[in-house]
Amino acid sequence: MTNLTQIETELKKRLTYPYKWGRKQNDEFDKLTNFIYRTFLFDDVIKEINSRFKNDKEHKNISNYALNRWYNFWSAQAVEKIFCSLPNVKPALDSKDRLVDFTIDGVTFDHKTSVFPKNFPYPLNEAVKKTDELINWLYRNQSQQQRKHLKNRLFIVLYSPDGEHWKLKAEISWLKERIEMYMKGFNPHYLFKFQFEKGHYTLADIIWAIRD
Repeated sequence: MTNLTQIETELKKRLTYPYKWGRKQNDEFDKLTNFIYRTFLFDDVIKEINSRFKNDKEHKNISNYALNRWYNFWSAQAVEKIFCSLPNVKPALDSKDRLVDFTIDGVTFDHKTSVFPKNFPYPLNEAVKKTDELINWLYRNQSQQQRKHLKNRLFIVLYSPDGEHWKLKAEISWLKERIEMYMKGFNPHYLFKFQFEKGHYTLADIIWAIRD
């Protein structure tokens, strides 16, 4: 896999384009834009979008959708790579398992990088104190359709004072510092524990990535 510096360089090329979905994530548009998984260079994504959809009446919507999926996917790949470079982390045995990205001290996790949600009923300073409530909110309100699951998750929550939280997904070296800092104090006994389903417990935590 390409190195983190290359990924950061490519991701930052996305920042000059507005971040709009135009629609909720759905399986139909996912199928149309699955080429993003095998297209690493940003310029190649633009070419691919134009060659596939330039005559499509939904061109603008598909373009935004593809750019966002590409950006989120390659940022997530970088984050996973950061975790898996750490001594007490093991990559998932099955790379296609969408519920497990890695294991930390024997605990399996999916990871999810999320912007601070504007609909969460508390401002940032209170949300940090109510981490368990925010985790509960994220499980209930995010990742519908094929992405939805209630397994163990490590959330990285991004916050930028200018409101452009999404741009922090491109700050890979900065995120690396935050992940490494969090992992130094990692203890599975400190994880939040939820019972979303009868007879099953979910372990989760938030790594706060707050821009000064």
